[in-house]
Amino acid sequence: MTLHHAPRRRHTARRLKASSAGLATGLLVTGLLAVPARAQSGVDDDAGSDAPIGSAARTVGDARYEPGACPKTPEPVEALKGARCGTLTVPENRAEANGKTIRLGVAVVPALSAAPKPDPVVWFAGGPGDDAVGEAKMAVDAGLNRDRDVILMSQRGTYSAEPNALCPNIDAFNARAVGLVFGAPSTERLHVEATKACHDRLAARGIDLSAYNDTESAADYDDLRAALGVKQWNVYAISYGTHLALVSMRLHPAGVRSVALDGILPPSRSGSAATWSSARQGFDGLFKACADQPACAERYPNLSATFDKLVRDLEAEPVTTTVTIPGHDKPVKVVLDGGALVNWLTSATHVAPQVPLALDELAHGKPQRIARQYAGGKLSPAAMGRVAHGLVYGVFCSEWTPYESQEEALRGGREAFPSFPRSVLAQAPQLTFLHPDCDVWNVPAAPRSIRDATRGDIPTLALSGSFDSQTGADNGPYVAGTLGKATVVTVPYEPHVVIATSKCAQDIAVSFFDTPDAANTECLKSLKAPRFEIGS
Repeated sequence: MTLHHAPRRRHTARRLKASSAGLATGLLVTGLLAVPARAQSGVDDDAGSDAPIGSAARTVGDARYEPGACPKTPEPVEALKGARCGTLTVPENRAEANGKTIRLGVAVVPALSAAPKPDPVVWFAGGPGDDAVGEAKMAVDAGLNRDRDVILMSQRGTYSAEPNALCPNIDAFNARAVGLVFGAPSTERLHVEATKACHDRLAARGIDLSAYNDTESAADYDDLRAALGVKQWNVYAISYGTHLALVSMRLHPAGVRSVALDGILPPSRSGSAATWSSARQGFDGLFKACADQPACAERYPNLSATFDKLVRDLEAEPVTTTVTIPGHDKPVKVVLDGGALVNWLTSATHVAPQVPLALDELAHGKPQRIARQYAGGKLSPAAMGRVAHGLVYGVFCSEWTPYESQEEALRGGREAFPSFPRSVLAQAPQLTFLHPDCDVWNVPAAPRSIRDATRGDIPTLALSGSFDSQTGADNGPYVAGTLGKATVVTVPYEPHVVIATSKCAQDIAVSFFDTPDAANTECLKSLKAPRFEIGS
């Protein structure tokens, strides 16, 4: 899941975004393309079997890959220098014969080795709605291209795809919403208005919003493998990308050598109730780490109770403050109520060493640290015009809300946080106003089978972080229960998407692709808890 922006506590990191449904952020749309004349079955003459991956044009069925310029990114990406790039043209809606086509940007980062292995790694980005091409640095920094090419494709609707399905108006509302009461009816009305405006804008441009979902995206990746002439590849999936990967493993298992899932979001249990459960797990992991550290435990005793009380108190009497955000000339108004605090902590596990101090400051009438972090992500340039809201709602509104009622979501919140007021539990972290948003998005429900558990014997690495409050660590053993060759690894003291922050996780992932039945996890034994900041 793409989640809230938070400052990172270590080196290269995945930015987690504040979003429309609480998960993503948006951009503008380009035109649809007509079906190319050469989109027939067969393979082009220039698709030589010895050509480097991504260097030759090829048509397979209705899909065509053509080499060309690298996809656009919001900022230059150093890791793409030397990449072999192009576009994949596929049907927008495979249920329509001779319908429109879309173009997806592709980048192949060459292996560092002079003799790369024949089975590359394909990267599945998070979100929904993040553009994989912009995450090339994360994959390279993790060493995934040591001796394998790394393939990155812009999932349909994302930043460099044509058309893209991005809506800056939602990003602008998210920024404005930091000064509104989180779950108020007036906030809901404005939130849903922004969602409907996004829907209407994309529909007016001719985008078939019902075709932006996991079923079509999984077929896109299967077409990509065939069009690149890759016999077998490995998948590295992060956050929402694990949701897509599990669907792909079920629908298109051929040609998949192994799959690494990092920050796991199983389609069979996705929704608001699971989001509450994940928050509970990540919060408890962080609170326990403080309790196990004598200095933290002495200075901030019973941190969990402090947090619960703050949620209740702020929901009853919200605190309003103003803070200065880098890059913004004027002070920003921030309203902190119970729902805002829950959503702040869901992201703040990425800066875990600061959390006890920040909560203590808030409890003693100093909300500025939390307010700056909460607002800073939503007002960051990285939260503006980059994530495909059309894909966000395409997935949520066809695959999630039809199969989880609001009452079921509320019940999941009560089970995880029985002390929270109903007004807080009404809006799951990261999924604010999801049902009303989906009512105006108005796309058909996916077949119930989209929620089936993935079964099979594809070697799978299920990676989680013990501080992950966005996709709880219990999702690892859950997905492994129906996969015959799964290795479950929980990296202690790490937040969502462990490959972004943990050298140990990176080493485990690389070793897994070398030997999928025997990943090297020795580095876990030497990991230590972060040193929590202690205030005066």
